[in-house]
Amino acid sequence: MKASLPFKYIICEKHGKLYVIFDFKDDNGKRKRKWVGTGLPDNCAQKMLKLRVDEIISEFFEEYCSGRATAVTEKVVKKPTLLEKDPRTPSDTVIPTGKDFKFTDFLFYWLDSIKATIAYTSYNGYRINLNLIKKYFDELYPNLLLTELTALQIQKFYNDMYNEGKTGNTVKHYHANIHKALKYAIKMDLLIANPADKVELHKLEKYRASFYSKEEINKLLKVFEGDRMELMVNIAAYYGLRRSEVIGLKWDAIDFEKGTLSVCRKVTSINADGHEQLRVDETLKTEASVRTLPLIPHIEKMLKERLKLEMQYSQMLKGDFDRTFDGFVCRDNTGAIITPEYATRHFKEVVRKYKLRPLRFHDLRHSCASLLLANGVSMKAIQDWLGHSTFNVTANFYSHLDYKSRISSAEVISNALGDEEDENEGEKKNAGSN
Repeated sequence: MKASLPFKYIICEKHGKLYVIFDFKDDNGKRKRKWVGTGLPDNCAQKMLKLRVDEIISEFFEEYCSGRATAVTEKVVKKPTLLEKDPRTPSDTVIPTGKDFKFTDFLFYWLDSIKATIAYTSYNGYRINLNLIKKYFDELYPNLLLTELTALQIQKFYNDMYNEGKTGNTVKHYHANIHKALKYAIKMDLLIANPADKVELHKLEKYRASFYSKEEINKLLKVFEGDRMELMVNIAAYYGLRRSEVIGLKWDAIDFEKGTLSVCRKVTSINADGHEQLRVDETLKTEASVRTLPLIPHIEKMLKERLKLEMQYSQMLKGDFDRTFDGFVCRDNTGAIITPEYATRHFKEVVRKYKLRPLRFHDLRHSCASLLLANGVSMKAIQDWLGHSTFNVTANFYSHLDYKSRISSAEVISNALGDEEDENEGEKKNAGSN
């Protein structure tokens, strides 16, 4: 290290090349390092290296003294905003003739035709899938017409996706989009048959939800104490609400007098040009999702504390308090809403930081269901609590956890057959004594 300059530097070798590393502090006093390549190999002549290093130091000295090297540049972080335009808004679509219809163009024509009938989050997911499908087919089969598409080409696409490591469920989503689009083409008299009917899909592995035990949940809630997501994590753990439902909670859905919490709206997001845009839906996917639940004392206490704290920070910060999402429950002390993207990322970071068993935020919903089931709550009651549309949805997710019912079945069959066996034993003993 050289100490005669207002900064320090060393010469370092990396991958056979030489670099000058400058060590200095920026205008905020934060330590910084800058690597500058010499363009010379590690076995170069010392005289040549000295000349080049002196030249680099001279250039950096000028940069340092001018303030360019130490200037602090604030990273511009865009705040999440409400979605200004629904991406499903109908657009002008050019309708080519059947002969001119490229397969990949038709996929997006189909999406444009159905987008008013699907949720905007579904639309966004379809669009992502179709972009991947388009990239694959345009590279491998340029200008492939809709009428030229074969089952073999679709099958090859699926096989290649499997080979790249895509899961059976992911490929199933691709297949669903392609199959629906081609079915629509038949309806529009552009195709006679659907080539996607002939392909073979890999067998899907039955999804097994991950969940925490009672002890693990308590430990998780402990590490989130004081965190800006503390209330959100507690609500998700106690009620099993979906992420979008927790963030969608507003104070008008909390009735402290009646002691109820109503799930009636959701907040979802899409990423537009690296900027998270939020959408508030006042209607949920199914009627079963809309539900009113009793306020659990622990959550009621946390909600009252949160409301009191929000009022205090609102008065203290005044104009600096973020009013964009007034009325929503899950906000931080500055008024900023906790976004879906942040909730997923931060939850994962905290779980990793405290070396807890890996768990997704959504798995709090599964953990809630497993604890209810373990404590004797019926599947039907769990269906109502979680807001599943049908009993089958609940049963398919959690039937493998319902061990108590199996114990009951074992006791019933044991008693039924055991009684007969005991009677036979009794008859044998009586016959022996006679």
